[in-house]
Amino acid sequence: MQKLHLILFGFLIAINSSTFAATSTNTIPDNTHEYKLDNGLKIIVKEDHRSPLAVVQVWYKVGGSYEHDGITGISHALEHMMFRGTKLHPKDEFVRFISINGGDQNAFTTDDFTAYFEEIDKNQLKLCLELEADRMNNLELSEEAFEQEIKVVREERRLRVDDNPEALTFERLGAAAHISSPYHHDTIGWMNDLENMKVEDLKKWYKTWYAPNNAILVVVGDVNPEEVYTLAKTYFGPLSPIEIPKLKPRKEIPFMGKRSVQVEGNATVPRLFMGYNVPSLVTNTDQNEPYALYVLLMALDGGNSSRFSRDLIRQQGLVANINSWYNPFTLHDPLLLFSAIPTQNHTVAELETAFTKQIEKLQTELLSVEELARVKTNVIAEHTFSHDSMSDQATELGMMEAVGLPWQLANTYPDHIQMITAEQVQKVAQKYLIPTRLTTAELIPQKSGM
Repeated sequence: MQKLHLILFGFLIAINSSTFAATSTNTIPDNTHEYKLDNGLKIIVKEDHRSPLAVVQVWYKVGGSYEHDGITGISHALEHMMFRGTKLHPKDEFVRFISINGGDQNAFTTDDFTAYFEEIDKNQLKLCLELEADRMNNLELSEEAFEQEIKVVREERRLRVDDNPEALTFERLGAAAHISSPYHHDTIGWMNDLENMKVEDLKKWYKTWYAPNNAILVVVGDVNPEEVYTLAKTYFGPLSPIEIPKLKPRKEIPFMGKRSVQVEGNATVPRLFMGYNVPSLVTNTDQNEPYALYVLLMALDGGNSSRFSRDLIRQQGLVANINSWYNPFTLHDPLLLFSAIPTQNHTVAELETAFTKQIEKLQTELLSVEELARVKTNVIAEHTFSHDSMSDQATELGMMEAVGLPWQLANTYPDHIQMITAEQVQKVAQKYLIPTRLTTAELIPQKSGM
């Protein structure tokens, strides 16, 4: 079983933080501090003095879901260009300076945000903030560098998607499940758009979204919060805010029945994907539903004691491999997804029937007291252990803020999980895991060259 960890996601809508605090039994720890500069930059600093390191992350509230047809993949392409230098620090100086000072750096683009990060000795914090502030405002976007980098992006798409039958099937599943939703395309973009992208497109995108009032600076580590704030004012304070576009709402069209996709690819074994359109913590009308959906997912596929492992793998021998995902931290409605490979002499159709029976059981029978307690323990343990990593702590805070959720939610999350009842799990199964919300995709193996 493999699932996306709860803390690795994010997105944007206004949700009142008191909604979460009202039901929390935890107090907000005093080792996390929040500041805001006059130009709109939000700063979150969390002290963790277990090692003399610092994690610096800059989050921009823009990603694949902000794009429109014709420029898909532009957020990811700009991420690549952010390492190509400024007038003050040309070419590869950013990477070189971080490296010679013993640090690591990288970035990632998702549907709903783009984030850049460094992990470095705490005494080099000033260097990181200076470099990040510089490229927030002074990025050089030359035609020559763009032509080199866009070739890298296209090749990345070929390797990650076009030449990977499972990834290609997953991409087609998303396109079918999200017809009018901004999640219709993958973050890397359609190849046709990448082939026709121009450096002028990136210049416009950079000027539209990269500014202090559309960013969050997160620092976690062996740091003094007031010193971080002072450094942030020094380097980011002089940057001017911009007018951020207000996006029109883009909701999925009404569900009118099950959607299905078949992909014939150069694969040795078939694979089934089953995705149900469900709400997130941003889009929900009942704040308990996303937590109940995550508990539901863990009951089905949360380790060796879960129902999928027990029934479909060990008892029935139907499944060779199962993966499950649900990201409750998204700007728009995500998918609750199951993916599996059948064992030899079993079919994708048998897998879909078996998955459906497991879901129907959740819809008609309540989780036992013991099973619900075990699932909650696993979920909360996963969340707790993730805090051993400074990087994961920073990602959790930045992700929340990047999608418009209060960062304090990271502290109240275990309370919400503890409050979920078996009746609530059953209710979300009945409400959302239904055929009209289902999209399936089947990878059909084909011999090479056919």
